[in-house]
Amino acid sequence: MRQQQAAVAGKVFVQRDYTNGTLCQFQTKFPPELENRIDRQQFEETVRTLNNLYAEAEKLGGQSYLEGCLACLTAYTIFLCMETHYEKILKKITKYIQEQNEKVYAPQGLLLTDPLERGLRVIEITIYEDRSMSSGR
Repeated sequence: MRQQQAAVAGKVFVQRDYTNGTLCQFQTKFPPELENRIDRQQFEETVRTLNNLYAEAEKLGGQSYLEGCLACLTAYTIFLCMETHYEKILKKITKYIQEQNEKVYAPQGLLLTDPLERGLRVIEITIYEDRSMSSGR
């Protein structure tokens, strides 16, 4: 299997959106650097899906309260053998980003970096010079 190294042409950072408080949400404004690289609607759909997943992760409900009670009762040792609702959603987000990279972004010479790797501050999109795998855009 031949591994080809593509040169990085630049990076785009989609910033957090604090207009609705400190909830983890990212701006859906289309970065001009991605023009002619990816469809604007596809980009916005990706960010909207991520925003919805983060909102789901931070939503308080019966499960969150139960986890909190169990944590107190077990001096937090319960988390050694159980994933929290938040952790489950973060795994779902990581899987979603991998799928988006494989199906949508990588063929266009782009790579999404999981916001968790950047402290949930930004969505980093790496732009590669080599678009030989591109579908002719």
